[in-house]
Amino acid sequence: MDLIDRLVAEVEERRDSLVSVTQDLLAYPTVNPPGHLYYEICLYLQERLQNSGFDVQLHRAHGAIADCDRYPRWNLIARRDGRTSGDCIHFNSHTDVVPAGSDWTRDPFAAAIENGRIFGRGSCDMKGGLATSIIAAEAFLACVPDFSGALEISATADEESGGYAGVAWLAEQGFVTPQRIQHVVIPEPLNKDRICLGHRGLLWAEIETRGRIAHGCMPFLGDCAVRHMGAVLEALETELLPRLAARTTSMPVVPAEARRSTLNINSIHGGQPGWRQDDNGDGFLASCVADRCSITIDRRFPGEESVDGAKAEIDQLLQDIRHRRPGFEYRLTEMFSVPPLEVDRNIPVARAVARSIDTVLGVKPRFVVSPGTYDQKHFDLVGGVRNCVAYGPGILDLAHQPDEWIAIEDMVDSAKVMSVAIAMLLTEGLSDKTFEHSNQN
Repeated sequence: MDLIDRLVAEVEERRDSLVSVTQDLLAYPTVNPPGHLYYEICLYLQERLQNSGFDVQLHRAHGAIADCDRYPRWNLIARRDGRTSGDCIHFNSHTDVVPAGSDWTRDPFAAAIENGRIFGRGSCDMKGGLATSIIAAEAFLACVPDFSGALEISATADEESGGYAGVAWLAEQGFVTPQRIQHVVIPEPLNKDRICLGHRGLLWAEIETRGRIAHGCMPFLGDCAVRHMGAVLEALETELLPRLAARTTSMPVVPAEARRSTLNINSIHGGQPGWRQDDNGDGFLASCVADRCSITIDRRFPGEESVDGAKAEIDQLLQDIRHRRPGFEYRLTEMFSVPPLEVDRNIPVARAVARSIDTVLGVKPRFVVSPGTYDQKHFDLVGGVRNCVAYGPGILDLAHQPDEWIAIEDMVDSAKVMSVAIAMLLTEGLSDKTFEHSNQN
């Protein structure tokens, strides 16, 4: 039995362990916001990985956005060095999950198994991927104990809110550098036969319109900011959104509907909030003309555009409204931005994962780009590690949905792919011909 066959068999033997680790991780409701139980889930992972021979460190992101004593932001880095020096391959997963929300038909943190699927908030995005990377690494170590180089596994905070207390903070502290880490795989749920090369760009911004407060019975003495915002919403609907929908991209974004520029209105707030006595609506309202109204927008764009261009386009739209609407005043504030990112499909880690998919699954991999950002941006832009892709089990469309699930078989298959990819990157003498021979058998 050659090495590839032994790796595949080793992962298969660990199927039950893969399921139990996933269920254990799902039992921690690490909901962000506000950021529950980061320390506790890191302690669980620390014990697991120390038992597998990893040197494990826990790091609190002191000074990072959202870190506080009530909700401390904890990150874990586990490292296993080989017998000789060589490249380091790093698997990064985030431990936070979005709120469960409504419309679940089962307990979102019970990790129930039905028809070969594990249900739970974070099963797909991305605790199933985290468990898969652990099993893949353990299978590799069992088969190749005398490897060259290093294996790292990280479990990081706050990816769902930007990753600034997670990967970005670790990179700022020097834990993510090209000298320390040469290859990165992020097990986001992009499907087991696809390799994600990057993501669209992002601009989150707040638009505020201003008015003048007055008594609600005499609105002519005031100036309603909500009505001014109505003009903004109309312009977005009739002018900007049609322009964005007409722009397509050469980036292989999935799903196909995301291969264009998009804009989502995340929230709207305006005026003086009314006080309600109970859920039936009994109580009092504030009789005032609204002097403030704001919306937050989520603008996504492909590589043919830029952050500055997206912001300038919105600002120009608002200036045009001001020229034609008396009394219109606005403020545009950038909240968060990320440029588009797409690495070459021929970088070493992408080639290794691609050959492994071909070998293990018997299919040619698809190279894709994510519609939304993830922590690859921080490995690249902050840490300077360009040799990074996302690959992991799970169906992207299930992320953040009620009754989120991940298929056990998909996790097992992805663990096999990951383990073989590790071998290709860290095992001396494992050539492309070895992979081709195994694929023919």
